[in-house]
Amino acid sequence: MTPPGLLISAPASGTGKTTLMLGLLAAFRAQGITVQPFKSGPDYIDPAFHAAASGRASVNLDSWAMTPARITGLASVAADADLILAEGSMGLFDGVAKPGEFGSGASADIAQMMGWPVVLVLDVSGQAQSAAAVAIGFAKMRPQMPFAGVVLNRVASPRHEALVRAGMADAGIPVLGALPRRASIALPERHLGLVQAEEQPHLQALLAEAGAFIAEHLDLEMLRAAARGALPPTQPLAITPPANRIALARDAAFSFIYPHLLAGWRAAGATILPFSPLADEAPDPSADACWLPGGYPELHAGKLAAAQNFRAKLRHFATTKPVHGECGGYMAMGAGLIDAQGVRHEMAGLLGLETSFAKRRMHLGYRLAETHAPLAGHPAHTRLRGHEFHYATILDQPDAPLAQVRDATDTAVPETGSLRLQSGGGQSSGTFFHLIAEAT
Repeated sequence: MTPPGLLISAPASGTGKTTLMLGLLAAFRAQGITVQPFKSGPDYIDPAFHAAASGRASVNLDSWAMTPARITGLASVAADADLILAEGSMGLFDGVAKPGEFGSGASADIAQMMGWPVVLVLDVSGQAQSAAAVAIGFAKMRPQMPFAGVVLNRVASPRHEALVRAGMADAGIPVLGALPRRASIALPERHLGLVQAEEQPHLQALLAEAGAFIAEHLDLEMLRAAARGALPPTQPLAITPPANRIALARDAAFSFIYPHLLAGWRAAGATILPFSPLADEAPDPSADACWLPGGYPELHAGKLAAAQNFRAKLRHFATTKPVHGECGGYMAMGAGLIDAQGVRHEMAGLLGLETSFAKRRMHLGYRLAETHAPLAGHPAHTRLRGHEFHYATILDQPDAPLAQVRDATDTAVPETGSLRLQSGGGQSSGTFFHLIAEAT
């Protein structure tokens, strides 16, 4: 059996759920309790923090992009843990306007599907008993969704806490703890979310402080007793790897790839050969394919432009073998990237794509793509599900489209990706969406 679990969520982003999640992981770990973390929705940054706090790889679960069988299969990684903690994304019920075959992508979908009661983090600053009305609404909006109670965040004083607790008691809402304001455990952010875990020089000290803070102000025994949803472990569904030997770019510029994909590729027998473009390393020539994940190439554009060995050997690799880039990796495969200061940097030139961060515009949402060419180990005309989130503006996209791409409302989007066939038989391709799973 998988252990029982809880899903940490909130009415909105910025309410404190990541701080609570990391503090709980650190606090339980300090008690010798093995906790398996999960992340609801398409996110790369939070799972890296989860792994640092728990000592276990965090896995994404997504009700829009994944079948229920894939979700329960991925959850089986928790079979040897004592407790599951899943962190939601955005607000608890926030998802797409037109749900897909299995769900809307909302965290509430995962809580209901897995039977994990919701722990709702409420920012109670500026209110008292009125917070109970918010809690009642979240507890009762989906009667089938299990609900554990609330954690009060940003409590101003003992008197403030007493007033909020009185309202919750009248409403019959369990209070699992109350957190005063604590600026020292806030995590820095940038345009795609939190600054990456590997960029935090004092991360372990911050996690230790967060764990002690949470242990001081929450009833950990009560919270653990509220966990539910133990399920029989199931076999994870197979994931097709791009090749038998995959050269994978991996450094501060290229770090956004879902852990379940890497685990699935390895489970299928693939060998992953990491290399660092920022260190001017090239893909291993013994690899059968090269994969450039997303990340923050715009923050390292000058260094990538100066990485002559990486660029030259990547171009040589691409003459006979497939190279694919996702979002940041796609931009790095292009002809040029203009940074936020308006400076153009030459990229690898495998595609004609020109992008700019001087003209920023957010692109966000789920994507359903039908490919025009073989991609990621799949034949042409395969349907793939993914997610797009970036601020780059396309200035030029001269290559052939890689896929027909639609959003969650079934509306065509112009970011079709790019495809270029190389003279020696290689294929260069890229998309702004990150692959999550094959579509059914």
